[in-house]
Amino acid sequence: MGPLLMLFAIYTAIFLIGMFMMKAGFYALSGHRLKRWLMRFTAAPWQGFLTGMAATALVQSSSAVMVMTVGLVATGYLSFRQSIGIILGSNIGSTVTTELMTLDIGDGAIPLLIGGALLVFIGRRRFVYSIGMIAVGLAALLFAMNGFSSLAKPLADYPLVDAWLKQTNSSTAIGLFVGIALTALVHSSAATIGIAMGFLNEQLLTLPAAIAILLGANIGTCITGLLASIGSSKEAQLTAYTHLWLNVAGVAVFAFWTEPFARFAAMLSPAPDVQLAHVSVLFNTICSAAALPFVGIIETAILRLHGQKRA
Repeated sequence: MGPLLMLFAIYTAIFLIGMFMMKAGFYALSGHRLKRWLMRFTAAPWQGFLTGMAATALVQSSSAVMVMTVGLVATGYLSFRQSIGIILGSNIGSTVTTELMTLDIGDGAIPLLIGGALLVFIGRRRFVYSIGMIAVGLAALLFAMNGFSSLAKPLADYPLVDAWLKQTNSSTAIGLFVGIALTALVHSSAATIGIAMGFLNEQLLTLPAAIAILLGANIGTCITGLLASIGSSKEAQLTAYTHLWLNVAGVAVFAFWTEPFARFAAMLSPAPDVQLAHVSVLFNTICSAAALPFVGIIETAILRLHGQKRA
């Protein structure tokens, strides 16, 4: 089992490196304009919502947008209230990554990698360099996804992994715990979902179990914002707490509906990984859209919960 686990760790590292390169490429395209957008287009909750959605889709990382938002709140450029709309939009924007992970380009990942690497090394303009970084990152991500699928069955032959799969398939709570723990460990909900997709594609995980892991990943991803808020202002800490509580509330509701969600997703696509990606879009869109009209109530509740009166 040792060599398989090492190979699994290598694929996970490749996935994370791919995510980092895509994020770096997209961020290089936007430069510091992203911060200006966050500060400028957040006057109303719906503006913050759209800005958070666009910013996260652009940099391919809700964690990066959360860290940036916490930093802007800590320095006084954004208010706690403004950050709530950004959080809600960011949760939807993050689903672009899960949809990208389901791309099936066959052997096209190799030309994509080579072409992207050439652009990185010979590109003198920032735009060309950024496109190269994005291409290399996407190729690495897709390569790692294929690796997860190829390792799923060999790993499932081991009693420990087999027992874990059986327990996860039979218990939503265990699936939630796996999603939370793994995402908190690797600091990437996309990596956790990608691993779940690998086992799902090989029919080793049921779709409801994979949905439970996905829901847990939505909570686990909050750890990055919480860590970024340590030692920051009270408002910055409230922003991180809001991200956590909004995701916990959404998961608490939908954890009881994994089976109906799975049946509905099965009607949207025959491919298991695409079904899971669509569930991610539906879950985050429904939760964020439902919460957006109640930003004021959410602000008051968080202030009371964490011992601070509303100004």
